Amino acid sequence: MPIINDPDAIQLLLKHIESVGFEHLPASSVSAAKTFILDSIGVGLSGSRVANVAKIKQAVSHWGQGHQAQVWATGEWLPAVSAAAINGYQIHNQEWDCVHEPAVVHPMAVILSSLVAYAQQHNLSGKQLILGVVIAVDVATLIGECVTSSLKFFRPSICGCLGATAGMSAMLGMKGEALQNALGIAYSQISGTMQSHVEGSPMLAMQIGINASAAIRAIDMAQAGFAGPKDILQGPYGYFHLFEDSFDIQPLIQKLGREYQIERVSHKPFPTGRAGHGTIDGLQQLQKQHGFSAKDIARVDMYGTPLINKLVGRPIKEGMDTSYAKLCNGYIAASALLNGSVGVADFEKSCLQDSERLALGSKVHTHLNDVSDVNALAPVSIEVTLNSGAKHRVDLQHVLGSPQNPLSRGAQLSKFSAACNSAIVPFSESDIAFLIKRIDQLEQITNINNLVEALVSNR
Repeated sequence: MPIINDPDAIQLLLKHIESVGFEHLPASSVSAAKTFILDSIGVGLSGSRVANVAKIKQAVSHWGQGHQAQVWATGEWLPAVSAAAINGYQIHNQEWDCVHEPAVVHPMAVILSSLVAYAQQHNLSGKQLILGVVIAVDVATLIGECVTSSLKFFRPSICGCLGATAGMSAMLGMKGEALQNALGIAYSQISGTMQSHVEGSPMLAMQIGINASAAIRAIDMAQAGFAGPKDILQGPYGYFHLFEDSFDIQPLIQKLGREYQIERVSHKPFPTGRAGHGTIDGLQQLQKQHGFSAKDIARVDMYGTPLINKLVGRPIKEGMDTSYAKLCNGYIAASALLNGSVGVADFEKSCLQDSERLALGSKVHTHLNDVSDVNALAPVSIEVTLNSGAKHRVDLQHVLGSPQNPLSRGAQLSKFSAACNSAIVPFSESDIAFLIKRIDQLEQITNINNLVEALVSNR
């Protein structure tokens, strides 16, 4: 429950959005913003390969025509809300996008898809985009980090929408009543349910796209003078009471304006739920140290937090689709053991039906450790029992990709290149190098269209 006499959370956020300009951002935050813009663009380009993208394009074709923003990888011009919906889906549809672990929020999926579409429509600059991303991530993640209860609604889409609206407001310099109205209008549209996660439904990623569109609509309505509700966080039907069971706004009080959350985001080295990354990291370390193969495995036991068990503890089974398999610890572990890593090709239909992989995955068992924090994604322990009877164990306090165990610049660029090469139309090495350079120099770009034009393969 909230601490008595807490300040008004929404007023803290409004002050932060209004007062921070690009010139106030530390170099480390600008660098982190460019790092995760690069990462998110890469996984968004890769996401164009997913078959459901064609279905979404067919659906949005009935929602109006426009020449405001483009679909990443293929370049179609659409209304900004439609482009944001598709690009948001592409960023999240392979579970390869970054995550803020304390908040349990994928901050960049809703945020970058909506901010880039809006910036393209209105010819905004690279500096404006960087500022918008930093502010948006602060809002989305610190709201999420205030929650002390377990996920019920899909926090990445819901908090992402509020963050994206704040980010676009910062890009435009919106203040006062217009800013508060925009956030209230966004709050009135936010959506997302964990039922899609439980069932492995492709709607899980589409909830990202829906909320990216909603954020743009909120900005447009507020700029037209439309009013929204104001007490959207602590009001009787505000976010903390309606969508969550318990909260404490101390993270907002302690961190806002003091610690930019873009610097606390985790990479996902592998295209699976972050809750499965500890399994892959641990198995890679054990295989490297002890030299066993998949055929040597008698049993794998993973000991994880309540959230890990909730998100990826589902049983491996025949007939899984990609969405289910990406969130199945047994399938994730089997893929890592067979190939030494996990990539987008591991979720092709032929792999999902592979009897060897299914049999190996059935040897993987997911258990609770002694962590009580319902929102924690670490620590993790992996224990491997071999057919010989030998046992090997590793305990991970910080999983690969976290701020405490970060990817090297080389590993980041390797992931980006692999993502671009797996797009529906693969990018050439020269195109990839050009895109990396353009994002490295993002603050020098005066019109974001000069970035987006590089997101369409020239092949």
